[in-house]
Amino acid sequence: MSNKLRNPVLSVLAIVLPVLIMAVSVPTQGQQYQPYPPPRDDAYRPAPPPRDDTYRPGPPPGQTYYPPGSKPYSGPGQPYSQPPPYAQPANVPPPGYSENTYSSNEIIQAGHLFFGGVTKGLASVVEYAFQQQGRPNGYILGQDAGAAFVAGLRYGEGTLYTKDAGNQRVYWQGPSIGYDAGGDGSKVMVLVYNLRDPSDIYRRFGGVDGSAYIVGGVGLTFQKNGSLVTAPIRTGIGLRLGANVGYLKYTRAPTWNPF
Repeated sequence: MSNKLRNPVLSVLAIVLPVLIMAVSVPTQGQQYQPYPPPRDDAYRPAPPPRDDTYRPGPPPGQTYYPPGSKPYSGPGQPYSQPPPYAQPANVPPPGYSENTYSSNEIIQAGHLFFGGVTKGLASVVEYAFQQQGRPNGYILGQDAGAAFVAGLRYGEGTLYTKDAGNQRVYWQGPSIGYDAGGDGSKVMVLVYNLRDPSDIYRRFGGVDGSAYIVGGVGLTFQKNGSLVTAPIRTGIGLRLGANVGYLKYTRAPTWNPF
């Protein structure tokens, strides 16, 4: 093909091709423009877990079926029940405790200093007194007068100790029955219970039948006047002498009259 023929053909193609392209790309009447579809999501996802097709028997006849993991309906609420009793904290003082009373350790320590030694018998007697009467709010340390036995009588003196009313001197008199004559004076420790005022000690206390308690050479008896209780504790020869005492009368001053 000669150059003269080629040039007119190229010119015609250069004019016709753009027109054809535009005709194809322009939407016809009634045809809407459609955007390109979104890109494909080819991300990897693990396969779903296999189905559990294990056979499970249904409920027995007459029993309601509940799906796995569910609970049967228990009604609108449960009836009220009393809560458990309050647990007392460990640091709460025991029953009967008062700042004006003495602990068993305080009494045993006082007895150790007074009698000159602590024995198992003394500790046992003190613990027995606490089990029977609780914590005393006073105690007496004294001595029965040696060789002061006149017509079957004997006398003593000591000091009453309290935490809230101080200390004061006290004297006592009581009968001595049986083979009690002679001998030196003996020490005695008296626990005092329910003492509201130190002056309340000045009265006569009768013995409580069957209250004698003796362990390892240490003895205790309970004596009572109304709500007041005394517990004389004696050791050795004092234990033998005190075993026959039916009562003791406490006074502010020494006297020969035991009645």
